[in-house]
Amino acid sequence: MREFRLREDLTRAVVGSFALPLGIEPIDLPTPAQGYTLQYEPGEDGEPDSYSFHIVVSHDRLSGVIAAAFTLLTDEVLPVVEIGSRDAYRTVDTYVSREPIRLDEFLSVWTRYEPVLLEDASLGAGASCEDPPVEVFLDSWKGLSIHVAIEMRKEVQALLGELGLREVLTTWPDEIECRPDPPSNMREVLAIEDGQSPDIDEILLQLRDWWMLELDVDPDENLDEDGRRLGSVLWHAIAMCAHTADTHRGAYITFWITAASMAEVEDLVSAQIEVMDDWDYQGFYSIDRVAFDERPEDLVDLPLRRSTSTVHSQRIDEW
Repeated sequence: MREFRLREDLTRAVVGSFALPLGIEPIDLPTPAQGYTLQYEPGEDGEPDSYSFHIVVSHDRLSGVIAAAFTLLTDEVLPVVEIGSRDAYRTVDTYVSREPIRLDEFLSVWTRYEPVLLEDASLGAGASCEDPPVEVFLDSWKGLSIHVAIEMRKEVQALLGELGLREVLTTWPDEIECRPDPPSNMREVLAIEDGQSPDIDEILLQLRDWWMLELDVDPDENLDEDGRRLGSVLWHAIAMCAHTADTHRGAYITFWITAASMAEVEDLVSAQIEVMDDWDYQGFYSIDRVAFDERPEDLVDLPLRRSTSTVHSQRIDEW
């Protein structure tokens, strides 16, 4: 597993007394109020009422606040990761664990990847447990959310009070989202020096392996983020393969496919690799839907309307 490094050429930005993650470069960003906001959440569909805390602190305080928040979790947790999506029909990819893992296992992985989790502005992560219901999640702006049952409100307030945090009316001013120009830029935080340097996609792949994460979508449906059915669309998929005779060799096989669901893409890719003598399918590195206008040049003659699921092209990149 290739180890990541953070860039050393970045200067951490500070607005007022608030230090930002390396992945955020301010343009016209006001100083937030450090502390937490508290919101009551009425239960729906039989779910209990709850409270949501949203905590904003300067980067130099963030790791300690997260560590304290994780003490609210029980011995088994469900990890979750969110990352900005390249899929043409949703803005965020959410990955959730297939089954609970031990808290100490989750924390071991968190500690290993915390440097990038605290700095990268495209990535959010956290975990939840069921009894009592608790969710702790660090979003891409590095605000920390704690979601708990109503009877845990005082416990969380006491914990935050011990950290010197108090309730505030608002953290980041509401008018930030209403401005015509973006208040900040995102920037890459990982050091990419050569072909052996892991990028954010590989970091996600490693987290998926450690925490047994799967993309939180119905593989048999093809919906946009508003729930509208899309039918057959163009997909770009990269499959990871192992060599059948040499354990030191592998390959990424890139596919362009028309299909009506992720399950269809998986079936088509599996069938294509199955007839290859040299490669065994290991799983997907990435799988995204692509807008028709963004198709590659070698598919320029592809008709707009297509009813048959098919593989248009494939390319093998060995390593």
